[in-house]
Amino acid sequence: MSLRTRLFNIYWTLRGAIAPSLRYSQYWYEEALKRYVTPSVEWVEIGCGHAVLPSWRANEERQLVKTCKAIFGIDYDLPSLKAHRNISKKLRGDVTKLPFRNGAFDLVTANMVVEHLDHPDEQFREISRILKPNGVFLFHTPNAYGYGVILSKIVPEWLKGKLIYLLEGRQEHDVFPTHYKANTEAQVKALAQANGFEVLQLDLIPTDAIFAMFPPLAALELLWIRLLMTQPFRNLRTNMIVALRKSAKPYHVALG
Repeated sequence: MSLRTRLFNIYWTLRGAIAPSLRYSQYWYEEALKRYVTPSVEWVEIGCGHAVLPSWRANEERQLVKTCKAIFGIDYDLPSLKAHRNISKKLRGDVTKLPFRNGAFDLVTANMVVEHLDHPDEQFREISRILKPNGVFLFHTPNAYGYGVILSKIVPEWLKGKLIYLLEGRQEHDVFPTHYKANTEAQVKALAQANGFEVLQLDLIPTDAIFAMFPPLAALELLWIRLLMTQPFRNLRTNMIVALRKSAKPYHVALG
């Protein structure tokens, strides 16, 4: 058994003792996806990278992809796009100018991508453009008030890639700049209203410990996460799952 596996086993024991009802946020996102992916749905995954779901959910991802009528993946990072394991229709492109006609899709999704948007008003407008009336934009992203984002802002840029590799096992070439311009409840609601969306779901949720590989830190972090699971600390939870529905009525962009 590797050291990493041993440390994770210690973490699961700690989690079971301190926060037994805690769930990894990706499982919440997967459940939300399953509600919207149906046999009639035409779907585009924004910032698809090399997977829709985490690697250990590959079978569930394959089933989701098979369920829908059609799926396209779009990402600016070509190596990630080429490595995608389940989406066959892939395009290299920018969210600011999506290569699709108006009203092409029933569903647009983004898993841990919205935090990377540098001009979210333009990008939400572009997502609205390619959605059919009553189409849904579903995304999973960090909450800007969560401790993970706050910590990331104080870590020097030169250290971030190395730290992410140590904590998550993610290579430095798979780490991209973050902006957090659509990562609070207020920001999401304002962007939704400005771009013809209705908020269907806006859930703030906790997720697993960042320092899972370091048992003493993980124990302290889990105590904090247990507090986050209570209603008074809701606004400080680390992650957001949001579903926005495009209005069936035309909307007008204010010019000024």
